[in-house]
Amino acid sequence: MEKPHPLTQALKFVVLAFAVAVVLVPFWSVIATSLADQETINAAGGGMVMWPGGISLDAYQAVLSGGVVTRAVVISVTITVVGTLLSLAATAGLAYWLSRPRAWGAKPVLMLVLGAVLFSPGLIPSYLVVKEFHLLDSYWSLVLPVLVNAFNVIVMRAFFQELPKELFESAAIDGVGAGTVLLRIVLPLSKAVLAVIGLFYAVAYWNAFFNALLYIQSSEKWPMALVLRTYVVNQTTIGGDQVSSGEALPPQLPLQMAILVIAIVPILLVYPFLQRHFAKGVMIGAVKG
Repeated sequence: MEKPHPLTQALKFVVLAFAVAVVLVPFWSVIATSLADQETINAAGGGMVMWPGGISLDAYQAVLSGGVVTRAVVISVTITVVGTLLSLAATAGLAYWLSRPRAWGAKPVLMLVLGAVLFSPGLIPSYLVVKEFHLLDSYWSLVLPVLVNAFNVIVMRAFFQELPKELFESAAIDGVGAGTVLLRIVLPLSKAVLAVIGLFYAVAYWNAFFNALLYIQSSEKWPMALVLRTYVVNQTTIGGDQVSSGEALPPQLPLQMAILVIAIVPILLVYPFLQRHFAKGVMIGAVKG
């Protein structure tokens, strides 16, 4: 390919730098505000700051001292880990079954999966199903209704279909069962797609807001998304009953920004461990031959 013109390269650099700034500057402002002390907040007129000045961890100590935020973090981490593992297991099993050319009943089920991509059941039917199964105000209401995503099943099925057929033929000659083939052959060769689909599921469970708003009725069972909505989006005042700190609370704005950082950071920490698989996984089905 012909080398790009220096002016074109400079223009690309400016555009990319602007895009990075649009993402990083607000995020840095949130972190700086969460670390700012009372004097810095007062000097900024009670608003967001770009540099914390006097760095203070009082906001994080307050929200993580055993109150509602600590409980919500534990709940969200548990739901995310358990839900992601169950979703990956269910998705891999269903996708493997649908990927086999002579699997009994695979075609009708595949049509149902494709239909689930195009049509959603609707809010009221979903709520009634959850209610009839007695899942209201239960943590399972955040996992079971979204256990399998139809699009993820189709993506994983396409990946399984691209695996060499000789592997399955050799396993059939040796008399290996379908479960053993899936666990010993297919899954070890599918780390890329498992990493990508797992990341999609983890982000969805961690950010599960609407289902939690519908199905979780007790504030003691709120996940992190509902705490974020209550104390950051709705600007509800954080009082002494929401935290266990015996000392005077920091200003409300650093407390709210500390909750926002705690809600964002866990997923950001997961991505670097999956980055080497992510580029390969998102290209599944994009290149033929």
